[in-house]
Amino acid sequence: MLTTLFRIIKYGFLGFWRNGWLSTATLSIIVLALLVFEGLIIFNVLTNGALDVLKSKIDISVYFKADAPEDDILKIQKSLESLAEVKSVEYISRDQALVIFKERHAGDPAISQSIEELQQNPLLASLDIKANDPKQYSIIADYLGNADFKTSFEKVTYAQNAVVIERLGKVIDTAEKGGFLLIIFLTLIAILVTFNTIRLAIYSSREEIGVMRLVGGSNSFIRGPYLVEGIIYGLLAGIFSIVIISPVIYFVSPYIQIFISEMNLWLYFKTNLLTILGYQALFGVGLGVISSYIAVRKYLRI
Repeated sequence: MLTTLFRIIKYGFLGFWRNGWLSTATLSIIVLALLVFEGLIIFNVLTNGALDVLKSKIDISVYFKADAPEDDILKIQKSLESLAEVKSVEYISRDQALVIFKERHAGDPAISQSIEELQQNPLLASLDIKANDPKQYSIIADYLGNADFKTSFEKVTYAQNAVVIERLGKVIDTAEKGGFLLIIFLTLIAILVTFNTIRLAIYSSREEIGVMRLVGGSNSFIRGPYLVEGIIYGLLAGIFSIVIISPVIYFVSPYIQIFISEMNLWLYFKTNLLTILGYQALFGVGLGVISSYIAVRKYLRI
């Protein structure tokens, strides 16, 4: 059994090496398909990171009238915190709002001087409300609009980032669908090229196959090397695709971090390297084995 398996693997490697340029072309197409697959994984990581950053900046701010009692505001805070849709509610008093405003505009003497000249705090107390999901802000807004305590409100704002996230979500969905279609297209091409490579290998080895049949070679012994070739294509393509994309991610990562400070793409890639390599190898081997199996079934009648 082990001797037969060793010979099948040996003939598979010999067939891969003997086909030369055909093997190179097949390998290149599978590598290209895997690069697109890998690119889609990275794109998904980046878009999720960007989406999380934007989600963290979305809130509903409720500003209260200057004469609203603090006890009433705290009661409203507890009422909002009891809602299932609410993730957190932060109370910012008038004094805290003034401190934050001064810190934010510390580098602007004109604004600082204007605040000093007013001799009173012009800012209002507020509640900053964050939802568990951006889609739930409309529910919270409806609750605030129908609440009995809305007479204490000066104004209610819905951060404009919500519109940006909705549009970004549509862009992400479109891009993911486009990437998925591209993967399907390249996968079909990879299967077709590998299929034709195996078919040509079968044709060029037809005399050897005939001799194997005459001396009593088993079906698995004759078919095995061609399936091994498919596995070789997939494994090598998985390794090459990682080798190609690694320096790209390394050099691109700092530029991405400028736009998404929370995202260290290179660190993510290093941390998940074995997982990504496993997916790549599995996908590549799947391509190679499926196309080889189809070719063997169609052109190797035993």
